[in-house]
Amino acid sequence: MLSGCGGKKEDSGATSSPSVSNSSDSAAGGKSELSGKIKFLSHRTDYVNDGTFDKYIAKFKEKYPKAEIELEALTNYANDIKVRLTTGEAGDVLMLDPGIANKDLPTYFEPLPDSLFENAYFPDQRAWEGKRYAITTGVNTMGIVYNKKAFQKAGITKVPTTLDELYQAAQKLKDAGIIPLYMNYGAQWPMGNWFEGAGWWVAGDPKLHDRMVQSDTPFTLTDAYEKMINIARTFVEKGWVEPDLSTNNWEMSKGEVASGKAAMYFLGNWVIPQVIGAGAKPEDVGFFPFPYDNSGGPYNAPLGGDYYIGVSKNSKNKELAIKFLEFFVKESGYQDQSGFMPIYKDKQPNVPQLAEFKSFKPNLIEELPGDPRFNEIANKAEIPLWTGAVAQQLVKAKDVKAELDKLNKKWADAKKALGY
Repeated sequence: MLSGCGGKKEDSGATSSPSVSNSSDSAAGGKSELSGKIKFLSHRTDYVNDGTFDKYIAKFKEKYPKAEIELEALTNYANDIKVRLTTGEAGDVLMLDPGIANKDLPTYFEPLPDSLFENAYFPDQRAWEGKRYAITTGVNTMGIVYNKKAFQKAGITKVPTTLDELYQAAQKLKDAGIIPLYMNYGAQWPMGNWFEGAGWWVAGDPKLHDRMVQSDTPFTLTDAYEKMINIARTFVEKGWVEPDLSTNNWEMSKGEVASGKAAMYFLGNWVIPQVIGAGAKPEDVGFFPFPYDNSGGPYNAPLGGDYYIGVSKNSKNKELAIKFLEFFVKESGYQDQSGFMPIYKDKQPNVPQLAEFKSFKPNLIEELPGDPRFNEIANKAEIPLWTGAVAQQLVKAKDVKAELDKLNKKWADAKKALGY
């Protein structure tokens, strides 16, 4: 999953799954007699609290009036869902635990119909032994989300298309009394975008993590890791980020960017509606590819899936659950409302900022299923990838090369211990 689109690499799978009967649907798009109760479990507490999911359910019930959908959102979803799965309390339709290995999917999830994946992005990201168990709920890329009013106030007349121009813009913003970029160092998780979240796509290699499994010096296989960390270090050293790095100001930062007190995020398109929700006018929010060198572009940018959604193997009403899942990804409007690109390749995004992003003609690199040994080695080495902790340490390190050497040593030792 790409919370910013960095992507956790999991087990690879294959390509087909059994079909599900449509016998309970009435003809020609009429109302269905399918009935029963299912529970939908999600990480989106905001959409439960503000009634968004209730609107989706009302729309679903227009097609399935005898169906009943119960909602539950978990605040600490990534951790809590692990427990729910093992205790059988994960509901009927749910967002997947991002860390679950693909080989464990058949234990907890029902295979989904092939028809659901026709022309979809990442169809095999959550597959195992010829069956697909989940589909992404949205497609993310990553770049610079910015406040156009803040840029205007600082006298920035064009979007930066080189690294030097990005640095120059940052200094102009600082001189104007605006926080150039809200890094959210204190929140930790956004920091992963500067290291493991960006390495593969900056390198232009969607199979980079697989090559790292074969290497004893994975963090110096490419200069992408060091390049991105050094850019982050420059922003910190020049005072182009929030002054308080120690505190988790994630929620507050959205209001800062929305108001123009801060100008930029280095995050995914998913944050755009959150900035707008924090008070920005939609027309004042822009989005452009990250200019990580002075080539002038076009720059690489990732395409990765947001949370994946599946049907519990323990569901007592799997047919209704699959119908709700299909409705959720095809008809609910969740992708547009969440600022995602559509999950189907023949659909165009309705988010204007994505049109701006694509106008720079980035090289969009699609995330691929990865070797499960990558996470296994990282865990054995006690390298906390996907948390932001590694990037935090590197940004503050006295010697980046020395720290990368230490990571390589840990990796090589773990790889040897595991027999790889």
